[in-house]
Amino acid sequence: MPQTKMNDPQTLKKQYKDSSNLEARIRLHQRFSVNKYGWQRWVFDQFKLPDRCRILELGCGPGYLWMANLDRIPSGWEITLSDFSAGMLEGTKRNLENQRPFQYKVIDALSIPFEDSHFDAVIANHMLYHLADKPAAFSEIRRVLKPAGVFYASTVGERHLSEMNNLLCKFDEKLVSWGRVSDSFTLENGRTQLAAWFTEIKLTRYEDALEVTEAAPLVDYVLSGWARQILEKRLDQFRQFVTGEIESRHGVFHITKDSGLFVAS
Repeated sequence: MPQTKMNDPQTLKKQYKDSSNLEARIRLHQRFSVNKYGWQRWVFDQFKLPDRCRILELGCGPGYLWMANLDRIPSGWEITLSDFSAGMLEGTKRNLENQRPFQYKVIDALSIPFEDSHFDAVIANHMLYHLADKPAAFSEIRRVLKPAGVFYASTVGERHLSEMNNLLCKFDEKLVSWGRVSDSFTLENGRTQLAAWFTEIKLTRYEDALEVTEAAPLVDYVLSGWARQILEKRLDQFRQFVTGEIESRHGVFHITKDSGLFVAS
């Protein structure tokens, strides 16, 4: 995938210099998701790994996957949490402070600093669509996996948050002129991309939706991303617009969620 305004290195460094933008997006899902069995617990359910193994998570973000499952981690797992952002990784360390001894490492997924066949599992949780050169990343992931290792890669589908995209377009067409950053690796096109590197690929979808009843968290979600620079001078107008849209739907704004996990081996 060629570099765009949304996935060039400088834009990503600014977007993910720390966890604040990501946490604004996660808060919306935590508050208004219909499925009360959380995403992170569900992802962990999909792991079929031995009691003793080495695991690498690429793009671990604030470490929410592990925070939500601390009670379920076997004592024999050696877990390396990595992110390309040192600031993000510092937040991860704080979130998991005094918990089981994770290892932390700043890693670019295009050049993973481990020897061949080192890990039993590699995890990429909603991050592959940020990479401008996914074939290079897949090559590295396959290299550091053991021959029987497993790659867990979550992403979203084409319908994900479609009502939110329509809302932004209704307010200002410029807000969707860049397209969606996730389009480069979706539930629909991910299997084809993985097939060059893995022989067995299984996709499982997670059923959920958002039922948003307050404007402020939805506005915060939008401002955490690429639209901020367009909206900064029109924030009051945008807040009033979102409030009106929620009220016009009898106080509940429904947003489709379409997420899932590829298991590749």
